[in-house]
Amino acid sequence: MKLVILTGIPGTGSTTVLNKTLEKVDYLHLNYGDVMTQIAIDNGIVDNRDQLRKLSPEVQKDIQRQAAVKIKKQSENKNIIVDTHCTINTPSGYLPGLPKWVLEELQPDMFILVEAYPDEIIYRRLNDDSRERDTEKAKDIQLHQELNRAASMAYAVLTGATVKIIQNHDNHLDSTVDKLAKLLDNF
Repeated sequence: MKLVILTGIPGTGSTTVLNKTLEKVDYLHLNYGDVMTQIAIDNGIVDNRDQLRKLSPEVQKDIQRQAAVKIKKQSENKNIIVDTHCTINTPSGYLPGLPKWVLEELQPDMFILVEAYPDEIIYRRLNDDSRERDTEKAKDIQLHQELNRAASMAYAVLTGATVKIIQNHDNHLDSTVDKLAKLLDNF
């Protein structure tokens, strides 16, 4: 069975593309943060997802590792596509979304990055009332996407996985979904 990591910075439309693609392919969708949250709730550590980030880094790392083990186990019987962050932009710098201890447990087969033009991302973020996001300039958005590319290649070096970039431009959702579905079906 296959284990695929799908990622895209906020505003690329990665969630929309993934949800539409899941209508066409036989993959189980797991959100990494949701798996972590459920583990923490089951162990009585937190009551909700927002409390995760308030835990000590060591506890968060342990939960992160446990989530990787759980996801890998599920991939033994079913094709899995994991929705997660490749890198996370924090006030003190970028963090890897998939540190070494996670990659060692997951051993994914492929990384898929969903990207868009920075001006498209800015527009999408401005029109998304469901989230409260920091305002970023086009050059900062481009840098984040470039860092995701670099991080994905580093992740691939550690795991032997492939890296594929899917462009999700305005008014091309159907063709983007078709490309991703074809990629997953032929993988």
